Amino acid sequence: MSLRPAAASDLLIDGKLIPGGGGTFDVINPATEEVLGKAADAGGGAPAPPPRAAPRAGAAPAGPRHHALRARCLRQLRDALLAHADELREITVAEVGCPVFLTHGPQLEGPITDLGYFADLAENYEWTQDLGEAKPMGLRNHRELRSEAAGVVGAITPWNFPHQINFAKIGPALAAGCTVVLKPAPDTPWCAALVGKVIAEETDFPPGVINIVTSSDHALGAQLGSDPRVDVVSFTGSTATGKKVMAGAVESLTKVFLELGGKSAFVVLDDADLAAACSMAAFAVVTHAGQGCAITTRLLVPRAKLDEAIAATRDSLAGLAAGDPTDPGTVCGPVISARQRQRVESYIELARSEGGTIETGGGRPADKAKGFFVEPTLISGVDNSARVAQEEIFGPVLVILPHDGDDDAIRIANDSPYGLSGAVWGTDEGRIDHVVNGIRTGTMSVNGGIWYSADVPFGGYKASGIGREMGVAGFEEYLETKAVARPA
Repeated sequence: MSLRPAAASDLLIDGKLIPGGGGTFDVINPATEEVLGKAADAGGGAPAPPPRAAPRAGAAPAGPRHHALRARCLRQLRDALLAHADELREITVAEVGCPVFLTHGPQLEGPITDLGYFADLAENYEWTQDLGEAKPMGLRNHRELRSEAAGVVGAITPWNFPHQINFAKIGPALAAGCTVVLKPAPDTPWCAALVGKVIAEETDFPPGVINIVTSSDHALGAQLGSDPRVDVVSFTGSTATGKKVMAGAVESLTKVFLELGGKSAFVVLDDADLAAACSMAAFAVVTHAGQGCAITTRLLVPRAKLDEAIAATRDSLAGLAAGDPTDPGTVCGPVISARQRQRVESYIELARSEGGTIETGGGRPADKAKGFFVEPTLISGVDNSARVAQEEIFGPVLVILPHDGDDDAIRIANDSPYGLSGAVWGTDEGRIDHVVNGIRTGTMSVNGGIWYSADVPFGGYKASGIGREMGVAGFEEYLETKAVARPA
């Protein structure tokens, strides 16, 4: 089976691949601005059929007691996708604009492999917990807790790491026994639709257990989130859109998981290897053109070493120029669209108006006549109250800020509406732990440590979201707890 769409990709509804009711829409290569092909467009008012096709989990063939079936289907999907890895790699790089080296990790192969972790959870999770006996109101009872699938999941995903986020939602939701309606971003529909093709043709998932709906309509996801037939809304994206999704879920009191934005701080202590830390901060902010919610986009350095840090970071960024994402040596590819490039450029101009200095970058690469490229950019001369230091830009833009010691660095890091991730570099373990403990954020990297893994819960504090994705904690977002008591 070839995965490349012959004319247009299809929707996956109730186990069948069908064309979209709204026709098709263009899939654009962000590195070349060329039309790659077409995706099925679910059209206006289309969120109604998918929830009808996704039966309540308890009545579905993949319901709460069918752990072995769910695990088998997830492993089938993992193995089939790995067999198509080279096709998916080519399509993903073209559609997402991500550097090809990332497809050997979090842009493709890593998330596919992670489906095996969720299959293992389906088989090994403690679905029943024995609480033993007690005498409430003087009567002896035996009690137990049962974990059950929450029901129909509406999964709404963004374009920056589509495979990772799609699988981080459908993997645990299906392992938990839920049924799923996946609505991917309009910018990257093929990454989801081609998975739907594999599900329909190469796995034993029962019809309706997983449905995939692509659409050019950005509002369709929010409509899905407000549908009363949906039991859990799982959304990843901007904080502004997350608030709208949450507001839509209020009317029916639908359970909501939100993984939202970030403005994470990279803290360099005065005993750190400054050059190494600045090099790592530069590499992080240009990876996939800075299009990652957990990327550290504020670099906090000792005030006495500010000039040295600016020079070291500027030199590192100069060696990380935006390039062709199909080149294995490229780290910084294009941003996803003309609209996103305009947004990034507007923040660079805002930095200038706020009194900032563009130390390097600040424009479009001179050698790129086509493609939505932005030069890796370093901004200095602003304080943490500047909008470029407070707001998520989602591009290869790093703001460098001075701090006056460990506690001041903690203060600056926490002076943000977000709390998704962060990093600290230093030598003294006691001081490092003081910083880690002091920053209110969901994940922290110490001296380059990598926390990303299928078994590590990911999520944030404050405006960075509600709940956790991945790990056991992420799996349990798709469960409900039932207490059962009987006379002993």
